[in-house]
Amino acid sequence: MKIGVLSLQGDVIEHINHITRLGHVGIEIKKLEDMNGISGIILPGGESTTIGKLLRETKMLMPLREKIISGLPVWGTCAGMILLAKYIEGVDLEHLKVMDIKVKRNAYGSQINSFKKNVVINEISSEPLPLVFIRGPLITEVFNDVKVICRVDDNIVAARQNNMFATSFHPELTDNLEIHKYFINMCR
Repeated sequence: MKIGVLSLQGDVIEHINHITRLGHVGIEIKKLEDMNGISGIILPGGESTTIGKLLRETKMLMPLREKIISGLPVWGTCAGMILLAKYIEGVDLEHLKVMDIKVKRNAYGSQINSFKKNVVINEISSEPLPLVFIRGPLITEVFNDVKVICRVDDNIVAARQNNMFATSFHPELTDNLEIHKYFINMCR
């Protein structure tokens, strides 16, 4: 199976390495035609404003939005979550606006406030999974049929709506493959 990773900025190679370790092909998505033939796409961590600007400059924003609305499985990690959100607190500029969530950017503070926590996410694994938070956003509200998948200290840090999956944390920065397996199963 070919899984795309939006390759404009952020943790691209780390996601591709996890996909490869699971026996699939990771494809860097740098231009519109790179999206042909993929079974799903990961929107990696990075800086959401920059990635959104680059999506617009490369003319990929609206075609990607249409593919997601048409059912292409998508997983947004950290900045990728912000790209998916219909609402961003304190910001007038939204990006893909496809997932019925409201997010707060940099909810965990600056880089110095980064942390790792082991958490059981029942939907994904009965074993504790390492969750890495780096200036992560939070989901402050969910609407319609969004399912909350994980909370940390009462904060929503993972959610799913149909073909869309969003996490505040960075599974690609750990050796654990369970969350990538979960997304690949969404792509089948």
